[in-house]
Amino acid sequence: MTRQFYLALADLVLAAHFVFVAFVVVGLLLIWLGWFRRWNFVRNACFRITHLAAIGVVAAESVLGFICPLTTWENQLRGLAGGEQYDESFVQHWLHRAMFFDLGERVFTISYVLFFLAVALSLWLVPPVWRFRTRR
Repeated sequence: MTRQFYLALADLVLAAHFVFVAFVVVGLLLIWLGWFRRWNFVRNACFRITHLAAIGVVAAESVLGFICPLTTWENQLRGLAGGEQYDESFVQHWLHRAMFFDLGERVFTISYVLFFLAVALSLWLVPPVWRFRTRR
């Protein structure tokens, strides 16, 4: 395989990781905005459970000291391409690059857990609509 191929795959994993993070962060904002604006989709049970599960996995990984598999996969692909890898978490790395400051892993773990609690609280305060199909 060529260097460009591995870099392209690494960039694809990076893009997927970005979409995942955006889903988690923007999802919570949309839930509250949608509640105020009375948007029906924010009460979709599948969306809400998927959203809670997504941040739940992130919080659990962080509490247990696991590095996100997407970060690991991206690093492996960049290593195969001979490119730069990073040792910290995906969010920590890119926040540091974007804002030029470094926060410890503990700060991110606390942030993930608090964000999970905010999403769980939104599930209670803005409850989803559970639609059950009945057989005829």
